[in-house]
Amino acid sequence: MLEQIKKFENNTLAFEVIDGFTETDEKFAQKLFNEKLEKGFETINILVKVDEYKLSKTSTKAFFEDIIFILRKFKNLGHIAIVAHSKILKIMVPIDNLFFERSSKGREERYFDISQMDQAWEFVNN
Repeated sequence: MLEQIKKFENNTLAFEVIDGFTETDEKFAQKLFNEKLEKGFETINILVKVDEYKLSKTSTKAFFEDIIFILRKFKNLGHIAIVAHSKILKIMVPIDNLFFERSSKGREERYFDISQMDQAWEFVNN
């Protein structure tokens, strides 16, 4: 289930994924992202809290639709904060950022432990 944690008037979106990620969740995320673009924002900063996410409860179709959407909107991605408590994500996000950073000057993806939520908010709001 995807929930919007907080609403922002600026170019920031904040989500929490609880348990799994469904096709309905993907459509909801796309709708909010596109609404930001329609308001005139060229890049969208995203905070995703995934400390209660369970990959086993995620729809394969939703997962791939998300990847396709991200690839189509890649130029519109700004800062991305991944908030979790995961050794795997702590390793994977910097690797992912190598590609992201090279492809998009001035954009960055960072991992934040759940205890660093304040720093994550600051990162996506700058």
